Amino acid sequence: MYLYFLLFSVRNSVFRKGKLPLKQNLEQLWIVRCCAAVLLFGQVLLHLCQGKAYYRKILEHMVTAGPGSISPVLLVSGFAGMIFTIQTARELVQFGAVSAVGGAFALAFCRELAPILTASILAGQVGSAFAAELGAMRVTEQIDALYMLRTDPIDYLVLPRVIACCLMMPFMMIFAVMIGITGGVFAAWQFYQIVPEVFLESVRTFLAPSDLMIILLKGFIFGTLVAVNGCSWGLTTKGGAKEVGESATTAVVTTWVSIFMMDFVLTVLLSGQPNF
Repeated sequence: MYLYFLLFSVRNSVFRKGKLPLKQNLEQLWIVRCCAAVLLFGQVLLHLCQGKAYYRKILEHMVTAGPGSISPVLLVSGFAGMIFTIQTARELVQFGAVSAVGGAFALAFCRELAPILTASILAGQVGSAFAAELGAMRVTEQIDALYMLRTDPIDYLVLPRVIACCLMMPFMMIFAVMIGITGGVFAAWQFYQIVPEVFLESVRTFLAPSDLMIILLKGFIFGTLVAVNGCSWGLTTKGGAKEVGESATTAVVTTWVSIFMMDFVLTVLLSGQPNF
C-alpha cells in the first residue's frame, strides 16, 4: 500500500508548473499510473491471502457486475451472434458445408468473440464506474477519512470490487455465449434455411469441454484487469470533477488495451500452434 501511494505522490509531482512539457507530463502520468495498477494488483493478492474481505460489499458489486450489466451483454451478444453467423454461413454454404456452419461459428465466437465483447462491455460499464467512484472519493478526501477510521482502503474499496468482477465475469461470458448461439440459430434458420437441429448438432460436435475452461480462465483474468485498472485510475485521481471524468475514460481505454494484449498471450499459450 505504501509503495502504491508513493507512485501516487510521484504522479502529483509530474503536474508541477514548469517541470516538464505537456506531452512529457502526459507520458509520465500514463506510465506512472500503469505501474501503480501493477502495484495495486500485488497489494490485492497480499490482502487476499490474509483473508480480509467485506462480504456485503462483495455482494453489492457482484450485482453491479452481473445483473446490472445483463442488458448490454444480451443485446451485443445477440446481434454479434447473428452477424457472425450470416458472415460464416455465406461462405460455407457456397461450398456445400452447411453442416459446418454452426461449428465454425461456435469455435470463433466462444473462444474469442464472446470473451472480448463481454470484457469490453464490463470495462465500459463497471470499470468506468469503479474509476469514477474511487476518483470522487479521492478528490473529496473520503479515502483519507478511511485511514482516520483505521480502515484499509484496499480491504474496503478495492478487494471487494476485484473479487466481484472475478466471480461474475466468467458467468457473464457463458451467458453471452448462450445468447450468441441463440442469435446464430435464428440467423441461420431465417436467412439460410438451416434448421436449428443441424446448427446445434454442429455446435455440439465442434465444441469441447476445454472450450468451457478457456472461457472461465479468460473470464477470471479479464475480470481482474477490469477491476484493477478501474480502481487504480480512480485511486490516483487528483484535482476535481474534470480529472475524475478523465480517469474514468482513460481507465476504460487502458483496460481495453490490456484485455487485447492478454487475449493475445492466452491465445498463443492455449493454442499450442505457433512456434517461436
